[in-house]
Amino acid sequence: MLRWLEQGLAFVRRSRDEHIHWRLSRQESLAELRQAQALAEQALIAQLRKQTQELAHELEVSKAKHDNRLEMVKIQCQQDLKDYQQYLQSLDRLKESLRTSYTHLPEAVAFTIHHHAKQLLNRMWEAEDTQQKLKIEMQLLQFMTAVHEDSQSSLQTDGGAAVPKKALAVMDADLELK
Repeated sequence: MLRWLEQGLAFVRRSRDEHIHWRLSRQESLAELRQAQALAEQALIAQLRKQTQELAHELEVSKAKHDNRLEMVKIQCQQDLKDYQQYLQSLDRLKESLRTSYTHLPEAVAFTIHHHAKQLLNRMWEAEDTQQKLKIEMQLLQFMTAVHEDSQSSLQTDGGAAVPKKALAVMDADLELK
């Protein structure tokens, strides 16, 4: 039994020695592997930092572009609002001109012509399609020209029983287009 015990202890010692020799022979490889792993982790961290910085930069550039576009849209909207207000003031002057030129006609005629011009202006302003917007703008321009010509004609012929024929004809044509 003692012999078996000695053989068992010898076996355990041999196994342990072999294991120690194996670890010692692989120690350099394990150290290189650990070092390579640490270097890979550092490289990965550096790459992630670099990508984070690049993304942050791209985000800042995108934000600056967006802010610039937003500011431009705000300025355009302010200018559009100013233009719209000027159009409305012009239409109000047109209404007063009609009332002055056609004193013999009921005020409703001037209001109706003014209302039609305002409807054209609103349709032009609300149009999404550029072609449609230009088409309506041309209708408004033709209508305003007809009203102006009628007013000039009325003033030159001293009013009398004149009627804004051109303006009413353009209004009638606009109604037929709808």
